[in-house]
Amino acid sequence: MSNKAYLSLGSNIGERFKYLKKAISLLNAHPKISISKISSIYETDPVGFEEQNCFLNIVVEINTSLTAMELLNYCLQVEKDLGRIRNVRWGPRTIDIDVLLYNEEIYESNQLTIPHPRMHEREFVLIPLTEINPTIIIPKVERNVVDALKKISNQKGVRLWKQLNGEDVFELLEN
Repeated sequence: MSNKAYLSLGSNIGERFKYLKKAISLLNAHPKISISKISSIYETDPVGFEEQNCFLNIVVEINTSLTAMELLNYCLQVEKDLGRIRNVRWGPRTIDIDVLLYNEEIYESNQLTIPHPRMHEREFVLIPLTEINPTIIIPKVERNVVDALKKISNQKGVRLWKQLNGEDVFELLEN
């Protein structure tokens, strides 16, 4: 599996932790995806449409032999399988999976933009990403995630919900 990608996962409907666990399990079950790192879990205030429940968010590092578009399509399928309904932009969701980075590539199509176009503005993405790879450079922005995090103004609330260590990570990988 020669491609390294970073995904952001979030949930704010129902049993949020259960949805994160199930999404991770489905991602890891794909024969062409291997999860290599998982951040701690953060509870975050909603961004965009603010009249909704707080989110649980994590970032995962994966190795994959899927192309970026194949990865996106599988992430969308996982969202659908877990009951994601797209009614309101930035609205409530059982699970949201965004492709943040794919290798060091810049990719743009109607369906997918890499790096994720707003990742460098979102504390709920940068904090968990900093935890698992603080030196990674965000293409286009040309700064690492630590420096991107320092540049954010009007930050939204991000609170550590569950700090993961090596043993806790396996809890998220269980079926």
